Amino acid sequence: MIVASWNINSVRARITHIQEFLKTNSPDVLLLQELKAQDSDVPKDELENCGYNVIFNGQKGYNGVAIMSKYPMEDITKNLYFDTNTNEQARYIDCWISVNKQGFRIASIYLPNGNPINTEKFNYKLDWMDKFRERLITLLEFEETTIVGGDYNVCPEDRDAADPSRMKNDALFQPESRKKYREIINLGFTDAWRALNPENTDWTYWDYGRAFEQNRGLRIDHFLLSPIAVDKLVNIKIDKIPRAMKKPSDHTPIIIELLE
Repeated sequence: MIVASWNINSVRARITHIQEFLKTNSPDVLLLQELKAQDSDVPKDELENCGYNVIFNGQKGYNGVAIMSKYPMEDITKNLYFDTNTNEQARYIDCWISVNKQGFRIASIYLPNGNPINTEKFNYKLDWMDKFRERLITLLEFEETTIVGGDYNVCPEDRDAADPSRMKNDALFQPESRKKYREIINLGFTDAWRALNPENTDWTYWDYGRAFEQNRGLRIDHFLLSPIAVDKLVNIKIDKIPRAMKKPSDHTPIIIELLE
């Protein structure tokens, strides 16, 4: 089972990049983030024509997440707040995917960036992480194979940045963000990259400009796996080819392989 995750930074601008990635890698499931399109503007037909079922949670001009699967999807959740008075941003979607009379739960997330710190944006990031943690507690209670992938906008450690000194005032590096990330890990999830690369680090994001050319990146896109899921993990890689394409996203896909 091959599962990939990619912050595409506009599904409409990068539709040909997605099509090329699917043709080359043929993942069973692809998680997408930062669609930057409301539901009516997501190019659903073009995505489905690649041989996938598609579900999404869109928002006009900002945010947005999707799950593409070769297999049927059901029991879909798109909200973390469940409060009609809250103007929740489109940053979360999970579902059950049925495979050979079995299956797994999977989520695509786009955690708030939170910059600049000392603003409501950072407060929203922390609050969102609390709601996210509550949802993951519920998912763990099912004792299923659970995969949670996406753009977490958190560097868990200093070594997850090419130049930590430049990140000290960034929301991705703040002790509060890292603490809440650790709280999620401590529920019983495992960072798939660290499970197979305890010493080595590579980047999933490079800012525009010369950052990719100079390899000044960050590791902020993660797969977190439940105990049953991590027992099935056999490989993880970061595919840098899409980041080197013309007019790329500033993120590149991460890909995991799991035993079925």
